[in-house]
Amino acid sequence: MECVLGLVGNGFAIVAADSSAVHSILVHKNNEDKIMELDSHKLVAASGEPGDRVQFTEYVQKNVSLYKFRNGIPLTTAAAANFTRGELATALRKNPYSVNILMAGYDNESGASLYYIDYLATLHKVDKGAFGYGSYFSLATMDRHFRSDMSVEEAIELVDQCILEIRSRLVVAPPNFVIKIVDKDGARTYAWRLSVQDVTTAVV
Repeated sequence: MECVLGLVGNGFAIVAADSSAVHSILVHKNNEDKIMELDSHKLVAASGEPGDRVQFTEYVQKNVSLYKFRNGIPLTTAAAANFTRGELATALRKNPYSVNILMAGYDNESGASLYYIDYLATLHKVDKGAFGYGSYFSLATMDRHFRSDMSVEEAIELVDQCILEIRSRLVVAPPNFVIKIVDKDGARTYAWRLSVQDVTTAVV
């Protein structure tokens, strides 16, 4: 029951993801960070099969770093999104990755942006997006309340509304979420929204 969502505000982009590592009927942990920092100003929030998600996002991260190392300049968010889409499209005809991605970034020239990339290598630049069962509720909530000129505080409030809807309405809702933000100051973790303690660290 994975849930990944993101939106673009006035000079920033925010992505949030659940932090549950689940297999079949078992919850292995509740503090899995599914949002990777590609570089100082890019975030990738991914959902899908755990092995594909980890392997593919690490693959993209290392190739983005390699490009900067070889050329002396970083990829823009649009370029990184198109590279990611190209790799998914190539793999689609060989050994497909079961992974869906929201890529958020900030560029000095174009500002904040958010890209929707699904497992079939569909790429769209969007103002808001979501993947997983939680998308049914979060997309509806964002359609109602989203504005392109939102402040950070307003955007966080909207993300919290989406998390509340997911927790309230999804029959097997993930308890914990991580929220990250990227703006002119870089990519960073904004907050965790915790409702249960991680099973691996709980006091017996």
